[in-house]
Amino acid sequence: MCINIFPDWLKIMSNKNQIALLQDHYEELLNTEKSLKAEVEKLKNPEYVERYAKEKFLYTKPNEIIIRKTDTQK
Repeated sequence: MCINIFPDWLKIMSNKNQIALLQDHYEELLNTEKSLKAEVEKLKNPEYVERYAKEKFLYTKPNEIIIRKTDTQK
């Protein structure tokens, strides 16, 4: 009887481990989705997009000068 049950028990344990791993991955994906949705909402604001473009890509309006401050202290 044990010989018949043992392979099934191993399969059940393997499936439980896989379910736990997939559940963790699912939670990570939900967190990523939440942060991406928040970023999309921010990008709907033109002022945020302008500031983001200036900071990230150094875009400027005509006659605008960018001065970058670098930290020289260690």
